[in-house]
Amino acid sequence: MAAFDEHASAYDSWFFDNQNLLTSELKLVAHFLDKHSEILSVGCGSGLFEMLLAKDYDIHIKHGIEPSKDMAEVAEKRGIKVDVRPAETCEIEANKFDIIMFNGSVSYITDLDLCIKKAFAALKRGGKLALIDVPKESGFASLYNLASSLGTWQHPLLEHIAPADPYPIELVKSANWRTSDEKIALMQINGFVDFQYAQTLVTHPMYANDTVQEVLTGYDRGDYVAICASKK
Repeated sequence: MAAFDEHASAYDSWFFDNQNLLTSELKLVAHFLDKHSEILSVGCGSGLFEMLLAKDYDIHIKHGIEPSKDMAEVAEKRGIKVDVRPAETCEIEANKFDIIMFNGSVSYITDLDLCIKKAFAALKRGGKLALIDVPKESGFASLYNLASSLGTWQHPLLEHIAPADPYPIELVKSANWRTSDEKIALMQINGFVDFQYAQTLVTHPMYANDTVQEVLTGYDRGDYVAICASKK
């Protein structure tokens, strides 16, 4: 993806500049994972979360899919074997993985239905799919959509409501935020069962980086939401 090729360093820098938010999101990503599973990360980006999962949770993710060659290059330096292509065109071995996660990548995928079908085929029986992202109905996505429409964070409509250090506008403009209900429906249609939900970042986006926030059950108020379901 061109936006991430051009702004790969800005992606990592933004997270490092928002350490409490990063730690909060990392807690959520780890919530449905376990260290004994074979895990595939779809849209692994720079491998930042995967690196921190290994460091802080002893969860080691060795395989990733990432369309941005610049992001994939960084991820590979961090020890991930990356298939550099869009998830829609990637061929994944059937019945190979215990867990497949899409962390922060759902909103950058054009054909999510196709990707969920591919994930179902690639999972072992009893395997889990976790979609972790900013839902469209959240406060963050509302601000992102407004900033995207305006083409900038520097606008009177965003004064005093935007985070002090907002997500890079180039990456905001490339996204297509989806509601939690949309994602759940696609997973159900494609055969996933036994749904579980978790969320974090429940304060207003202006205050999301003030403190580390814990993981809560449900998806009714978090600005970062994990939807996890199983393959029969």
